[in-house]
Formats: sequence, C-alpha cells, structure tokens
Amino acid sequence: MTETQYGAGTTHGGATEREALAAGVVAMVEHVLALAATWTEWDGRPCHIDDRVYTPHKAIRRVADHLVDHLAELEARLVGERPLPDHWHASASTTPADLAPFTQEDLDEARSRLTRLARIWAARLGSLDDEQLDHSPGEGWTFRQLAEHVKESAYYADAVGDLS
Repeated sequence: MTETQYGAGTTHGGATEREALAAGVVAMVEHVLALAATWTEWDGRPCHIDDRVYTPHKAIRRVADHLVDHLAELEARLVGERPLPDHWHASASTTPADLAPFTQEDLDEARSRLTRLARIWAARLGSLDDEQLDHSPGEGWTFRQLAEHVKESAYYADAVGDLS
C-alpha cells in the first residue's frame, strides 16, 4: 500500500491536515483488520517475506507493538521525558504464540486492541498544533514523521496478505 492510501497528510493547513494525518493511521488499522478477517482459515504455514517470517499473530503483534512504541515515544517527549529505550525483538523474532492458529476470537481481540490504539493516535494527533507536529520536542523524528511512519505498519499484515 502507498502513503496516499493511508492519507499521507502532506499539505499543511491546521485542523483539516491533522484530521487527514489521524485518518491515515485509522485507515491503516482498518486495512490491517480487513486482511486479518481473512486469516481465520490460515493453514499454519508461515509466510517468508524479505528476510523474515510472518504469521497472522505476528502481524497483529507487530502492528500493535509499533503503534504502542511510537505513541509512548510521542507522549514521553510531549512531557519532556526521554522515551524508554527500545528492547523489542521486533519482526526478527517469531514466538511459539505467533505460530498458533488464528481464530475468530483472536480476530475479535485484534479488532478491539487495534481499533482502540488507532483512536488514541487519532485523538492525540488531533490535539497537536502544526508547531508540535513539525518542531516536536526531544530528539528523533517529528510527530508528523512518526505518524507517517506508523502507517507503514501495514507492511506486517501485507506480508501475510489476503488469505480468502
């Protein structure tokens, strides 16, 4: 998927632009969940993409971890704290839980978890002004760049793909 499909938010213009940026994160999660809806019939064979292995559970875990990690970074920087160091194993690690069948209950849990994370991102992005988005406190990417980056989390779900 391209940035345009997730609301790239490249034009500056106050609330409308912030809404587009937030909508991009929400659209990415909707895309992930649409793919996940096809994963309940997964045959148990991991997908080999690039130099990594992906499964439905791993894709959901990575999307959630990515959203949580960068939201925690954003929130820490907003209050003048240093973000916690990143100790994720990321997609280099495939756990036994990642290899479990992906059930309807797992899909329901993913919907609840990811939808809530998307709404938190949308609310936070909507509360920031252009100065905060483009000249963010602390070290690292601007908050606008973080929002654009988390939309790339669709990669994990795209690696598993549509299994219908």
